[in-house]
Amino acid sequence: MVFVSKKVIKGKPRYYLEKSLRFPDHKTKKFSVYLKDYSADKPSDLAKYKEILNDKVIEAQKEFVIKYYKKDYIFTEETLKKLENIKVGYEEVLKKLTKQQLKDLLDRFTVNFTYESNAIEGNSLTLKDVTFIIKEGKVLKNKDLREVYETLNTRKAIDILFAGKFKINNKDIIKLHSILIENTGVAERYKRFPNFLLGRNLETTPPEKVEAEMNKLVSWYNENKELHPLQLATIFHGKFERIHPFEDGNGRVGRLLINVILMEKGYPPLIIRKTQRIKYFNALQAFDNKHFDKLYRFVLGKYKDTFEKFFMIYIKYLD
Repeated sequence: MVFVSKKVIKGKPRYYLEKSLRFPDHKTKKFSVYLKDYSADKPSDLAKYKEILNDKVIEAQKEFVIKYYKKDYIFTEETLKKLENIKVGYEEVLKKLTKQQLKDLLDRFTVNFTYESNAIEGNSLTLKDVTFIIKEGKVLKNKDLREVYETLNTRKAIDILFAGKFKINNKDIIKLHSILIENTGVAERYKRFPNFLLGRNLETTPPEKVEAEMNKLVSWYNENKELHPLQLATIFHGKFERIHPFEDGNGRVGRLLINVILMEKGYPPLIIRKTQRIKYFNALQAFDNKHFDKLYRFVLGKYKDTFEKFFMIYIKYLD
């Protein structure tokens, strides 16, 4: 929050526009700009000062990201700068759109995410079907009821996601799964029987070890905050899909968890499209074989694509 502060220096009042920002290391830093022509009796236009202050904050954020997060041959310093520019653009969109404009944007994102994520798992509803179900909240005639509920449930989950009410812990992961599979006949708990992945030479975690492996995964997440949120989300996703903790719905839960991690840190969400299904599964297969770079590059690409198609188009229209 931006505010004006007053200091008395050598008996004269001086005014500053200030803002405090908390960084991922939990340290808070205050930024300020001297208001040269400001007085309590006759406040001046603060627009230009807000812009100067905002630029200072953005530069500090970029410097922090470069110093704080681990770098490697994929998550390079240049990549981290680009990711921070995306975050800044996303923040500007959220701040400057009206409530109705923002609702329209998030509705469009929700429809597309729901359609694409469910289609990856074989849901046959069209984008037109999904749009109608989400906007009208009605069940379509002559459609598979399970597919309709998967759509309605995903909408409910995304609403909670944008409200910032999901965290990375076992309780919320199980809650997210329960929302997604409501009225579909899938058990609302970790799996009790083994499951197998078609097209991937991988033995998922056996039922009796799922809870312990999920505890390890959550602990790993909490112990590796020095990784950039996108890198953290990518590895978390790969590990989660390898465990495959639920009877069904693991892919849909896993893709939402990517966005839980990103949005908790202020980064925009992403969409993985059904047209990229084979590349996506191949990237997960490579991850299973400890070749992380393929999944890194895939998720980076989807992240940039989503930002360009859902958020960047608004930036040139912002004041």
